[in-house]
Amino acid sequence: MKANTLKITTNSLTDLPEAAKKILDFTKSSSPVWLFEGEMGAGKTTLIKAICDELGVLDHVNSPTFALVNEYMTNDADTVYHFDMYRIKDEMEAFDIGFEEYLYSQNLCLIEWPSKVERLLPDDCTEISITTIDENSREIIVTIM
Repeated sequence: MKANTLKITTNSLTDLPEAAKKILDFTKSSSPVWLFEGEMGAGKTTLIKAICDELGVLDHVNSPTFALVNEYMTNDADTVYHFDMYRIKDEMEAFDIGFEEYLYSQNLCLIEWPSKVERLLPDDCTEISITTIDENSREIIVTIM
């Protein structure tokens, strides 16, 4: 299957709401499992906050670094799951929180540091790669597999 790709360049934090809208429009019929790749400090959590704002998330969005997963509710009573796998030591920790159940819930799953749980992920994920251009600018590439 040929992948579809969207490329966005942001030059400041004020560009993020528009970037989030473009990502949501582009991914309307994609997998609900989104993988966020990027170096430490690239803006993965910041982009996830912007996406959650566009989705109408009612809760405070922050990195679930120690909890591994945060659950958010939207205005439409949809559930969004936000994972940060940075601190897990092995995939068994993901099993312990019921990670696979989240993945197949059909709810949006936003996963930071997905390489830590790569073998557990479905094949048809949406990949979002963030590359730092300079202090304020980022290149965001969204790939629907």
